[in-house]
Amino acid sequence: MRVYPYKRLSGVVSLRVTGVSLKEPGGDRQDLDTKAFSVVERVIALGQADDVDWDRARLKLSATIPAKAFEDNGHWVDVAVVAVLTEKATNVRTSVALDPVTEAGREWSGSLELIRADHLDRASLAVHVVATADGVPGRVIAASDPGKDWVVDMKADAPLRQRELDVLKTGFREGPAWLRPFRDTPWIVDTSGELPAVHLNTDFDGVSELVGGDGSSVEGLVRELLLAQMCTDVWTAVFHTAIGDLEVEDDGTPLFPHDWRGEVLREMLPDVVPDRPVEEALREVHRRRTGASGWVELQPRIHFAATRRAEVPKALSTAVRGLDRLQRENDS
Repeated sequence: MRVYPYKRLSGVVSLRVTGVSLKEPGGDRQDLDTKAFSVVERVIALGQADDVDWDRARLKLSATIPAKAFEDNGHWVDVAVVAVLTEKATNVRTSVALDPVTEAGREWSGSLELIRADHLDRASLAVHVVATADGVPGRVIAASDPGKDWVVDMKADAPLRQRELDVLKTGFREGPAWLRPFRDTPWIVDTSGELPAVHLNTDFDGVSELVGGDGSSVEGLVRELLLAQMCTDVWTAVFHTAIGDLEVEDDGTPLFPHDWRGEVLREMLPDVVPDRPVEEALREVHRRRTGASGWVELQPRIHFAATRRAEVPKALSTAVRGLDRLQRENDS
């Protein structure tokens, strides 16, 4: 255990990436869609933007720190929150100070500019809480968990750390006993492990080939719809898992989980309970789930949040336009 010669701040410091945009030399800034970064794995994949001649990327950041950083206890003054991007391959280190969002000082936000030429492979993004401690300025009194730092991958086409979401191909008829009752289902989402997993039923005729193939135009359109539906099921399942077993303080206040479950809630709650801070939205959803009423009324909002992140409207619109185009080609 590392020992510090000054008082450290206890509690969880969390960092979230809420948006990614790219800028071409002398050109406009272009927002990347949600497929470019994963809140589950905390990975940003910039390789999928190879068709864009970008030289800078802007990462929109949000951080939460313990409220006790601002208690009048004489331990710290001049508290600041700094996001730091480092890459070992190039020895590049970029930092930016975040700005407080709330008067209590728990929520901070800001943007970090990444220069493409400065990076080669993978960079790590963390957040540090800095303050004057024992009269010495610039001391780091807390930081995000190194095991949960965000990764900025310059080459990857998909936001994967080692794996974002396991897609396991299994025959349900003769597979594990718990899957056998679902033998007529194309896939099952399992949220019981360290990360969510999708079990793809190879006994369901044609689904494995369709999901993993690159066939005709019609097959491609169907594949995108199928993947969008699968992603909707995943987002719905992980939300219900995350909200279903919250740690609650003595006064009944629910707490955000510290793993991927907390990231999922922070990502989806703005659509489930709009126009409210995420802490208040969490309390409202928890109250409805554990109370006598209101939980059923939230289900359309949860479904909306899931389909939005799975980009179902986009997939459906693309399929409709594609089928219409193919129909016109066949008629001509």
